[in-house]
Amino acid sequence: MAPPLDLSHHFSYSTKKRELSNIKDLYKYFLIPGIANIAGGLPNSSYFPYDTLEAAVAHPQRFAPSGKDSDDARSSRVTVPRESPAANPLQKIDVNTALQYGIVDGLPPLATFVREFTRNHLHSNVPYTNGPDTLLTCGATDGFSKAIEAFTNIWDPDRDWVHHREGILCEEFVYMNAVSTVKPRGLNVAPVAMDAQGMLAHGKGGLADVLENWNQRKGRRPHLLYTITIGQNPTGGILSVERRKEIYALCKEYDIIIIEDDPYWNLQYPSAARLAAKYRSVATTSSSTSTRNYNANGRSSGYKFLDSLVPSYLSIDTDGRVVRLDTFSKTIAPGCRLGWITAQPAVIERISRITETSTQQPSGFVQAMVAELIMGQQVGDHAAAKNKQSDQSWRMDGWVRWLEGLRGEYERRMQDMCSTLEDGKYIIDSDDVTQSTEDSSWEVVDRVQMYDFVWPEGGMFVWIKACFETHALYHKYPVEKLSRAFWVFLTQSPHLCLLAPGSMFAFSKGATERSYCYYRLCFAAVPGDEVQDIAERLTGGFRAFWQKKDLDGIDVDGDVSGMLQSLHTPDMGNMLGTGC
Repeated sequence: MAPPLDLSHHFSYSTKKRELSNIKDLYKYFLIPGIANIAGGLPNSSYFPYDTLEAAVAHPQRFAPSGKDSDDARSSRVTVPRESPAANPLQKIDVNTALQYGIVDGLPPLATFVREFTRNHLHSNVPYTNGPDTLLTCGATDGFSKAIEAFTNIWDPDRDWVHHREGILCEEFVYMNAVSTVKPRGLNVAPVAMDAQGMLAHGKGGLADVLENWNQRKGRRPHLLYTITIGQNPTGGILSVERRKEIYALCKEYDIIIIEDDPYWNLQYPSAARLAAKYRSVATTSSSTSTRNYNANGRSSGYKFLDSLVPSYLSIDTDGRVVRLDTFSKTIAPGCRLGWITAQPAVIERISRITETSTQQPSGFVQAMVAELIMGQQVGDHAAAKNKQSDQSWRMDGWVRWLEGLRGEYERRMQDMCSTLEDGKYIIDSDDVTQSTEDSSWEVVDRVQMYDFVWPEGGMFVWIKACFETHALYHKYPVEKLSRAFWVFLTQSPHLCLLAPGSMFAFSKGATERSYCYYRLCFAAVPGDEVQDIAERLTGGFRAFWQKKDLDGIDVDGDVSGMLQSLHTPDMGNMLGTGC
């Protein structure tokens, strides 16, 4: 294997100029055992008002994996002590350490665990010398913001020449917060066409087409590509390894850095293709029904579950041009605001310099509780044997089992919602026609399709397309007005369903014009035992709206912010997924 490429020419002006913080540079010396630290301006930890941090936590077997139904409702108690008995400062998980100023890497035991999990299990076959490095972040949004700061310069149309304007490529329907992050910096946001998998490499509007025909009058050809490849937000697709290789080859040819945002990487649903084929009477291939070992030709992750998951762009990143964003938001809780970046060491070093003068490191409370949950107290062999019975931490095996159980829970929700949607796609449109005999009649029955969707192979969303062209009012109103009326109609009783309009994820003119027939449904947001009932309310809303002969009583021109107050309506089926 070769070392990763030097990509420093892509760093922004400010990133290139960043130097190691003189104050933060002292922190590494704090970890020397027995050091008398009279250099740093640290408050005395004995004055911290917290003696311990404690919580009742789930066993990692709480949720059954896909295809099983044996949940474990037990919980146990974990405690972060005031001071850890560990002699090595790098192993301390305690209040005094976690709540004190610390190094940019984060709480050492947690930073070590994340690095080990990433390099040895999650991405066990990164094809460049010595592999990637990691850095803790305050969630994937924070990681993306720092990556954008590292690789782009702010462009001001009142100050800068257009040929200095930089750009970023992304799917034509994309997570809206990513666009909200880059637009204020003046970046060109260049949409790339998609299919059910995700971004297209070739064909009209595909990545090759966009790059080959880039109009330099808009600014520089983009040097960044932002993508969600597993459970794409909002469409729910999974990008195959074969497609990734095509896209990576183009990024290599045009010297593009890939920012891979992957919050749903463990939520991959093997049953989606099989169930879709069953409902739609379509033949399945062996590859769509069998479990594939993606590490069969390399180093195993050590876990059958992890080996079965479609791998990251890092698995083919020979150049070191992939910057991956991970988060604990979907695996523990969004309020943790905890995640990590994985990239070649030179990139991590530059982002570390950005972190030193911004967030510094994630919340010490959160780091301590997550570290205690997964790792437990780091003590010597004798003490470990003595405390084995009282140790309630998950360890690596428990962490992977928890991830597999979460996949099982969300996969069952996906199945409940999609099977209900399959059953309700059509409305029966009938006309009575009298025959020649006086005492009999026959009925002409027509099945009208109201919507279509693709069974999501990953993530938390169903991307549904309303067939407004089959609605009686299609030729009377513009489709955008009909779409808005339908969205408002669904928030009203008895339907009470709140969907995310497709326009929320469209930022280009072409995508916006096509977005009016799309809605994103979040099956993760509603209670598990209500998924089917809420999906039935939604299909009932479709039927009721498709029977309307006018839009009377629907506030089509009202303020959306006012309509969103319906979030607080009792029994509202909120499928918006506002934080996702």
